[in-house]
Amino acid sequence: MNWLRAFEVSARYLNFTHAAEELHLTQGAVSQQIRHLESQLGVALFKRLPRGLGLTEEGQSYLPVVQDAISRLAVGTNEIFGQRQRRPLKVRGSLSFLHFWLAPRLADFRRSHPQVDIRYISNLWVKELDAEDDLEIRWGSGQWAGVEAQRLTRDVLVPVCAPALLAGCPLRDPRDLARVPLLHVLGYEEGWGYWLERVGADQVDSSSGLQFDTLVSTLRMAELGLGVALARSSLVEELLQEGRLVAPFAQRIEASESFFLVRGLGEALSPDAQAFSHWLVAMAHR
Repeated sequence: MNWLRAFEVSARYLNFTHAAEELHLTQGAVSQQIRHLESQLGVALFKRLPRGLGLTEEGQSYLPVVQDAISRLAVGTNEIFGQRQRRPLKVRGSLSFLHFWLAPRLADFRRSHPQVDIRYISNLWVKELDAEDDLEIRWGSGQWAGVEAQRLTRDVLVPVCAPALLAGCPLRDPRDLARVPLLHVLGYEEGWGYWLERVGADQVDSSSGLQFDTLVSTLRMAELGLGVALARSSLVEELLQEGRLVAPFAQRIEASESFFLVRGLGEALSPDAQAFSHWLVAMAHR
């Protein structure tokens, strides 16, 4: 088992030094375990490259087999012995999705699965799925290497503002946005410039206004009457229903990106992760 673990970690990093750090071994010990495994199999799994290591064809074919075996062993061990020391379900994801979509619905999951503890780690930008994460909720196209992605939402881009702002400055046409501050979210490809161009109001200066690094901050500023934000429809349903925000325009531009539930490619999910995944998808598709 140690040989297989040494191979899996070394293949991920393609660096024996980094593998040794994760395994808390010396580089020499990792190299020795790899040699023992290669000797047992009768093939070379790694090849030396000018700038590090690479996998041979045999190594590339063997890696997913080993990763699947290790993952299934971990899941099976947890199913049999995990009740003695149950670990939290670790979900990494969008802060805005947690704040506006998941939090109001999470009590429903807790009622049906009170034994499942969840550790939700917010991230602002898309990153590689951490080896310790069970699941991730990610905004984007759904096309990412090394993961399986299941669509949760289908969003349209909708301008929103506080009722008080609209009362003081009526917005009847998108071109009227030239008279109010625009609230921007950094990091989104489809921002104000994208929306204004598609509704025929590209004469409005899409670069003016206030900029924030999260949609949570941007929508809060909109709620306080500081300007008009460009929201994703799945995140503002409750705010619109409660009247805390209003949507002044009829135009709706479909977003090319959505929220997705992401997991490692080919990885077996724990029972807790399966339960949360099934609940989340069912809730999103209501």
